[in-house]
Amino acid sequence: MQTIRNILMIRFSSIGDIVLTSPAIRSCRKAYPDAKIHYITKKQYKVILAENPYIDHLHLFDGDLNKTVKELSGFRFDLIIDLHRSLRSRLLCLRLGRPSVGFPKLNLKKWLLVQTKKDLMPGIHIAERYMSRLKSRNILPDGLGLDYFVSEKDRVIEHPGLQKIISKEFVAIVAGAKHYTKQVPAEVLIDIIAKVNLPVVILGGPDEREKAESIAQEFAGETVFNACGLLSLGQSAEVIRRSALVLTSDTGLMHIAAAFQKKIVSIWGNTVPELGMYPYMPQHPERSVIFEIKNLPCRPCSKIGFDSCPKKHFKCMLEQDTEKIAATIKGLL
Repeated sequence: MQTIRNILMIRFSSIGDIVLTSPAIRSCRKAYPDAKIHYITKKQYKVILAENPYIDHLHLFDGDLNKTVKELSGFRFDLIIDLHRSLRSRLLCLRLGRPSVGFPKLNLKKWLLVQTKKDLMPGIHIAERYMSRLKSRNILPDGLGLDYFVSEKDRVIEHPGLQKIISKEFVAIVAGAKHYTKQVPAEVLIDIIAKVNLPVVILGGPDEREKAESIAQEFAGETVFNACGLLSLGQSAEVIRRSALVLTSDTGLMHIAAAFQKKIVSIWGNTVPELGMYPYMPQHPERSVIFEIKNLPCRPCSKIGFDSCPKKHFKCMLEQDTEKIAATIKGLL
């Protein structure tokens, strides 16, 4: 049997996809406790993996493939695990010339689901598909779900207004997503917040600050705090860790919430859970509730998302049942 001394895992992007590789990282450590585990990702995603105790060497990709090949060649990896399966990751495997294993991306089945609405997907989560090809290497799933590790620095939340809310029970709301058609509209969030009547922290980047401010202004007092653009990704993860419940769309922070085993209410727009990216909590599936407008003939319109609704009506988000969503949040709490 081959001795495994050095393992390289590849996932260049993005937030949610990297978090979803965490069970594979942990299982590699359990299968080969004496091996050195290397992981390569884009440098902007360093914070997601920097505190992971199962990784020995974190390599940061800056776009220069030649430099990366030169940097990694000296390790003579006994196994490369390609969890991205992009052209770039395949080229990296090829040029390193070491034994490698990938995972099934199922691009044709995803295309058929989007274009024809015919669902041929296998019905298992992508985190489990990441593991599917590793069993032959004695790397087995442990059923423990996702990991996310917050640094000591990011556990410190200094803003006084935010500290006041997160010191008691509150709901974290994710306002943004990379693509507009994944985002929950402001008017839908306002309606839900009014019905739930609990303190709220709104999370997102600088691009969502104006939207979040329009939401906060609808509520008098200090019950809604707009944290968009004020926090780093690590600090946003810490807010999620402290929250009682997370209301989110299909986005990276949803997977971070799942890693913390939080109660999650997720609202789905142009994407569908059948693509295999729903909140992954195999030990506590009852903590996650999904809301979607089923039987819309245009859903899913993309496996990723668009800058605007292709049909111009955005029914998948605007027709959400806010009364039922609010009642579900109250019930979970």
